[in-house]
Amino acid sequence: MTQWYQLQQLESKYLEQVDQLYDDSFPMEIRQYLSQWIESQDWELAATNDSLATLRFHDLLSQLDDQYSRFTLENNFLMQHNIRKIKRNLQVHFQEDPIQMAMIICSCLKEEEKILTLAKKADQDNIGSTQNTAMVEKQKELDYKVRDIKNRVQETEQRIKSLEDLQDEHDFKYKTLQSREHESSGTTPIEIKREEMIIRNMFIELNMKREDVVFKIAEALNLTEQIQTALITDELVEWKRRQQIACIGGPPNACLDQLQTWFTIVAESLQQVRQQLKKLEELEQKYTYENDPITQKKHFLEDRAQLLFRSLIQSSFVVERQPCMPTHPQRPLVLKTGVQFTVKLRLLVKLQELNYQLRVKGSFDKDVNEKNTVKGFRKFNILGTSTKVMNMEESTNGSLAAEFRHLQLKEQKNTGSRTNEGPLIVTEELHSISFETQLCQPGLVIDLETSSLPLVVISNVSQLPSGWASILWYNMLTNEPKNLSFFLTPPAARWSQLSEVLSWQFSSVTKRGLNSEQLTMLGEKLLGPNASNPEGLIPWTKFCKENINEKSFWLWIEGILELIKRHLLALWNDGCIMGFVSKERERALLNDKSPGTFLLRFSESSREGAITFTWVEMSHNDEPQFHAVEPYTKKELSAVSFPDIIRNYKVMAAENIPENPLRFLHPDIPKDNAFGKYYSRPTEPSEPMDVDNDKRSNGYIPTELISISEVHPSRLQSPENLCPMSPDEYGELERIINPAEINTVMCSPYPN
Repeated sequence: MTQWYQLQQLESKYLEQVDQLYDDSFPMEIRQYLSQWIESQDWELAATNDSLATLRFHDLLSQLDDQYSRFTLENNFLMQHNIRKIKRNLQVHFQEDPIQMAMIICSCLKEEEKILTLAKKADQDNIGSTQNTAMVEKQKELDYKVRDIKNRVQETEQRIKSLEDLQDEHDFKYKTLQSREHESSGTTPIEIKREEMIIRNMFIELNMKREDVVFKIAEALNLTEQIQTALITDELVEWKRRQQIACIGGPPNACLDQLQTWFTIVAESLQQVRQQLKKLEELEQKYTYENDPITQKKHFLEDRAQLLFRSLIQSSFVVERQPCMPTHPQRPLVLKTGVQFTVKLRLLVKLQELNYQLRVKGSFDKDVNEKNTVKGFRKFNILGTSTKVMNMEESTNGSLAAEFRHLQLKEQKNTGSRTNEGPLIVTEELHSISFETQLCQPGLVIDLETSSLPLVVISNVSQLPSGWASILWYNMLTNEPKNLSFFLTPPAARWSQLSEVLSWQFSSVTKRGLNSEQLTMLGEKLLGPNASNPEGLIPWTKFCKENINEKSFWLWIEGILELIKRHLLALWNDGCIMGFVSKERERALLNDKSPGTFLLRFSESSREGAITFTWVEMSHNDEPQFHAVEPYTKKELSAVSFPDIIRNYKVMAAENIPENPLRFLHPDIPKDNAFGKYYSRPTEPSEPMDVDNDKRSNGYIPTELISISEVHPSRLQSPENLCPMSPDEYGELERIINPAEINTVMCSPYPN
């Protein structure tokens, strides 16, 4: 396996480092096209030897010429242009200084090695490194088998060429002998016998070669069938499952490029076998005999090769990117009527002769039984260009693909009164988009069809959260491609499954998923005391239908997600928000902390998603007291950022001085250290308010929104902790409150 191939299997963060190694002086295209040749040379030695560097420079130009010829055969004009441009640039930069080129290549290869080493070390440190290693080994083994098939077919090509030469020689000698027998040229019987013996031996060798070629083709087809089964029933199925998981926020799906490489090599090998069988048929037509192995086996082998090729092509037609509205890229498979959506198809068999040959047509709910069996099942038409031709030019990676970019759905209106009183609500009603095309070759016609994953169609954006819940539930629990009746009797989910999916909803839109403590709190809401049981079952109704504080569990989570995305993203990513913590756990966390220690959690009672903070302080008898502020919703957070609320928050009891009780973010991080970088402006030294000097150019006195909680004095700390004020505290008070009001309060008699 080449170093370049290994690099392409790395995560995007490592690929970005690779990208930075190459520029216009030595572009990445050279590294891609000539990877094997580049890695087979000693560039470190060439970087110190002028004559060797010059030789390697001209070798490189020659390799580019070969690559240009291949693109010429493929009629790939764009790549021909790029190769010419690259060659000219190399000559400009390195014609006079080839050692510089050798040094650049040597440096790039070494940096690539460092990136690979770093990635491998990270994999070893990963908990799942054993599983990853097993997967890599499995891919290595499959890659070896696929390339072994290619090599075997190439060897058979040479055997057929040898067979053809032998048959031509046999035919020539046989006809020559026949002409001698009919001519009185003086050929003795002994010479004729000798010639007959030579021809007889050639026939025996010819028959053996025919048997050998037929056997080798049959052997290659046997191995191809095994590999093809592994590709279709294992690798492709696993990729489709990973695609489902990626659709609902899970780890990004592995790229299809490796599968495409394998599918294409197998398809090319099968095409070559079919051509070889045609060649054998030509040889048979020229010369055949009783028990000819070609005559006995050709039809069986032809049918088998065609059957394997048909199966491979049909399986290679996949939905690379599921239907998705560009306005909601992280919520695929939920489509709104009248809103454009995109979907991308791909043929994993990338054969040049198929470029611009396959016309794909999309259909909505084709052959869907639910249209007739489920009462109230809605019907839709696809608007826009629903037919596309697959080509290799539109995709950046050159894959054979068709991308539909401007499709819309429109509901069919039934004549007369319509009631949707069926067993499924709109967001539980699953639909499907099918795609069809046809491959036509001489003597072979293959119908191809594939379908999107089940999707939900909504008519109002307010239905999006519930529609997304259905997509989550379906793809979490089944890999059936077209079970559109799923929600007639939806299965329950195990907590081990649902907890992972819930965490993905946060990690897919932020940099943090949910930790075990946060998931435990959510588990308690759904399972009660059985939250520690990973096999605990949660019914669909409990997740999305039963009300908790007038909203379902999922809609409560959805409200919090929206709050994070719009107002709390940085705080959540930095780990400042504990978020999901029960009141009992909250008190246990704060119980032994310093007065003024606080934590941030999401409200359990708010219908639209809200956040609050709870802090601890000591009572008169040194007992901890816990206070929680009324939760802040998107309404308040749209006016003032949450860090500013925390910075300026005040508690005031009767005539006592307002003070900020928040000092340390749990466990012991000073408030300003935790939130200072998020404040809208740095905290400035307090100064007495000067109304005349503090007016802005518009004539208004600037204002600042400050959250103040008014509580009974008994809930605050003991009076001796509140008075007397320090000069700094008095200055802060003067900054907030008019000095005249302070004087009025201070001169008023205190009640008995």
